[in-house]
Amino acid sequence: MTAPDLLGIAEKELLATGAIWTAREITQQPAMLERTQALVAQLHPQLEAFAGAITGNPAARVILTGAGTSAYIGQCLAPLLDRRLAARVDAVPTTDLVCAPRLYLDPAQPLLLVSFGRSGNSPESLAAVELAESLVDEVRHLVVTCNPDGALSRVPVAHSMTLQLPEETHDTSFAMTSSFSCMMLATVAALLPAGELASRIAPIAHATQAVIEQSLTLLQSLANARHDRVVYLGSGLLQGLAREATLKLGELTNGAVATCYDSPLGFRHGPKTFIDANTLVLVFVSNDPYTRRYDHDLIDELRRDGRAARVIEISARPRTAVSADTLLVPGLADAQDLDLLWPYVAAAQIYAFLHSRARGVTPDNPNPSGLVNRVVQGVQLYPFGNDGSAT
Repeated sequence: MTAPDLLGIAEKELLATGAIWTAREITQQPAMLERTQALVAQLHPQLEAFAGAITGNPAARVILTGAGTSAYIGQCLAPLLDRRLAARVDAVPTTDLVCAPRLYLDPAQPLLLVSFGRSGNSPESLAAVELAESLVDEVRHLVVTCNPDGALSRVPVAHSMTLQLPEETHDTSFAMTSSFSCMMLATVAALLPAGELASRIAPIAHATQAVIEQSLTLLQSLANARHDRVVYLGSGLLQGLAREATLKLGELTNGAVATCYDSPLGFRHGPKTFIDANTLVLVFVSNDPYTRRYDHDLIDELRRDGRAARVIEISARPRTAVSADTLLVPGLADAQDLDLLWPYVAAAQIYAFLHSRARGVTPDNPNPSGLVNRVVQGVQLYPFGNDGSAT
């Protein structure tokens, strides 16, 4: 039997060019999303019992934390969860929390620290848990991880619960793809009321599958153009996704592409000067009718300016007049922006993967020199004294 193509490329070629794991992990996401939702649904009574005393307390706080891509999970979700939960919700990267813990940890404020970790072995993630334990009087830890053997889920703390995601989400490739999408889904499903995503997961998965199958021609043409500069823009929840998309492209092209992210409104305030004749701009368009007007205004302005090489809308509500420059996400025209996160990020992942290959980079290991690593190395952690000083 002939092995199936992945992202339009024969498996034999993917193996030969160091791209097989990244391709597999991108394409497995629809199935992994449905499995993750089912897993969290079974655990929801336990999750509610564990976290509810804090998430339902207006005087308490939830911190969503991780490093790199894991941090951007929190940046996508914090604005929504802050509106939906009684507790205050913030996204604070472990890389910020560890170096300045007094700015983020209030000893008297009950805390749920939600720690994201593909491997669960990042030194800052372990240090963040220990700092919260030492500085906050009442703290609980929800660990969302893809690695059953990771150190993060074994840190000896009094009140902790681990959400262990399907083994396949522990991405083998350098860049996080299915680990990002499934940890993000697991967190929403865990912290929002039981069953809220149950009826929405199938349309989300179907839309993500459609992007994987139907957007390859457009994304391959963009990758072949090998733009030297790429901008991602998004409003609201989608700004966090824009940041993740820039990181994915930078990682998978081994730094060959200069990247920039912002909100459409914020982009005019200086960052717009980043655009030159070889710049590709991709905009995650909101489904919210009010927000979408601002997205479209900026997109239309950039096209009128004529400075960018191309401006692409990634949208669930396409405009007929600009269909040639639109990556359509089908089936979610009436969905909340939350639901768009997964098909939108799949488009960004595929583009980064194809652009990597177009530049002759091996996506599974784009930085063979070891300047950066799958699990960060070289971090020196310093003890933190009770008086707030390093010891």
